[in-house]
Amino acid sequence: MSFGIDDLPVRDELRGKSPYGAPQLDVPVRLNTNENPYPLPEPLVERIAERVREAARHLNRYPDRDAVELRTRLAEYLTKTSGHPVGLADVWAANGSNEVIQQLLQTFGGPGRTAIGFEPSYSMHGLIARGTGTGWISGPRNEDFTIDLAAARKAIAEHRPDVVFVTTPNNPTGNAVPAETVLELYEAAQAAKPSMVVVDEAYVEFSHGDSLLPLLDGRPHLVISRTMSKAFGAAGLRLGYLAAHPAVVDAVQLVRLPYHLSAVTQATALAALEHTDTLLKYVEQLKAERDRLVAELRALGYEVTESDANFVQFGRFADSHAAWRGILDRGVLVRDNGVPGWLRVTAGTPAENDAFLDAVREWKKEQGS
Repeated sequence: MSFGIDDLPVRDELRGKSPYGAPQLDVPVRLNTNENPYPLPEPLVERIAERVREAARHLNRYPDRDAVELRTRLAEYLTKTSGHPVGLADVWAANGSNEVIQQLLQTFGGPGRTAIGFEPSYSMHGLIARGTGTGWISGPRNEDFTIDLAAARKAIAEHRPDVVFVTTPNNPTGNAVPAETVLELYEAAQAAKPSMVVVDEAYVEFSHGDSLLPLLDGRPHLVISRTMSKAFGAAGLRLGYLAAHPAVVDAVQLVRLPYHLSAVTQATALAALEHTDTLLKYVEQLKAERDRLVAELRALGYEVTESDANFVQFGRFADSHAAWRGILDRGVLVRDNGVPGWLRVTAGTPAENDAFLDAVREWKKEQGS
């Protein structure tokens, strides 16, 4: 007799669910996970080796529990790039922005509480909500994937969620959310509960506009979440962080695991932060390649959602999975996110993007369109 997950006493809200993850296939060009395609520059690799070597001498001891040096450097980076003053007490760091989100939901969500996000959006918000016993509410978007503000305000007033997620630039659609919309959602959330509003800025360095960090002033229920996976080209590092009122930083420490950030993680992140100017030059290259993809796809007759991220959502397809398979058969892996009629492609190197565009042209020609 076979024994599987359904035979275990799994919590009801997890039954029938699938783990998060994109296909990991061995193909020549992989543009499905929004990674930065450029390897870290050699001087940074050497600096990481130096810092990790030093950290290795003390691995018999626990790491800095509060990651003071790392949070200080992150605060300096945020201040420099946004023009908004951020200090040590305003910043918290964890193992990827997913752990940041998990800690926020452990602190402000949980059994008997709810969170709302406006879908399609980053699916991990809902998955982590369920994992923390937080009820999940799917909020509305317009046909063009912007947030339906009137409907969103109505949903917040009706459901009175404890946590409100706003993803900008939004994944998987790529469009940014105007500051005015975020402010209206924040005001609606405060009138309803008040609730915590978490702005997920994982892709903000690729945006045409500015970070929403200045909105933190005078708004203690607002949180800005970030990551080093995308713009820093450090997806393998797993380092995320948030900026918020110091009281929020104090609150999430109530649920953090002891010594949750390893000494090696902290050393590697500190080395990367020493090379931000170099790393952000790669961001500029990727923004140019993203804009090229938008122009080329539109020239081929596809609809393309306006993108402020390092990826592009394009369509519309009568059968998006068939289109995904047709492109894959030509050696290029893109993402079928389950948004009906649409696919998503990550901006890669110029050569990778050329291969993708050639694959799309060939598939389109084969379809007779």
